[in-house]
Amino acid sequence: MPVFGLNTPASGIEMVPFQRHDESIMNDDPARGAAASQPSPRQQAPAAAPLPSAPAPSAPAPVAAEPSADASAAAGRLGRRRGPLTLTLAGFAVLAYVLDQLTKWWVSSTMTDGQITQVFPPVLSWHYIRNSGAAFSIGENVTWLFTIVMAAVAIGIVVQARKLGSVWWSVAMGMLLGGALGNLTDRLFREPSFGMGHVVDFIALPNFAIFNVADSAVVGSVILICILTLKGIPFGGKVPPADAATVDSAAAERPDV
Repeated sequence: MPVFGLNTPASGIEMVPFQRHDESIMNDDPARGAAASQPSPRQQAPAAAPLPSAPAPSAPAPVAAEPSADASAAAGRLGRRRGPLTLTLAGFAVLAYVLDQLTKWWVSSTMTDGQITQVFPPVLSWHYIRNSGAAFSIGENVTWLFTIVMAAVAIGIVVQARKLGSVWWSVAMGMLLGGALGNLTDRLFREPSFGMGHVVDFIALPNFAIFNVADSAVVGSVILICILTLKGIPFGGKVPPADAATVDSAAAERPDV
């Protein structure tokens, strides 16, 4: 749009048209004119805000897998095997304990302290004594210590009985338990006092310590344990390969929680 300005020559006032600076720029340089015609960044419409992205789905918590039917059956067979083994242990323990107490009652009732009766001379005889210590009269002044040791052995066998898996280990543990309980009974209930009682011994061999049935059961169990250890028979027994593989595979598939 032309704009008129005033020119005042000497002859008088004259109207002179002139162009605006920006229009002259657009006429002289089309590129600059086009750039100037573009709206400024402040005049542009604000860009739309980005939509919030949806949160990534979280991984589901692991679910404990239920044992398979084969693993349950294998575990059941192992559990059923331990029932008779526990009965075997209990049976040998009761046998050793009853024989020990009966023989001690018989000797105490029919013999006097220090009496010797020949049975198969000179190999075997009955020699009635009351021992406050261990074999060969060891530890006669610490009777209470033997009481604690025998009680600990008996409790340990009862606790470990549920892990038995071998018949021979059941026999050994039963003999050891019966012998420990037999001498423990003497320590607790015989003279001179509770926990300090003297053990009744009567089996005499040439040039050997005098002992009783409970001692024989303990020594026999130790010998059997040594044989089982040398033969490599584990306390838990030899599990059949099929059952062992099934139980191991089920344990491997169980996720850690």
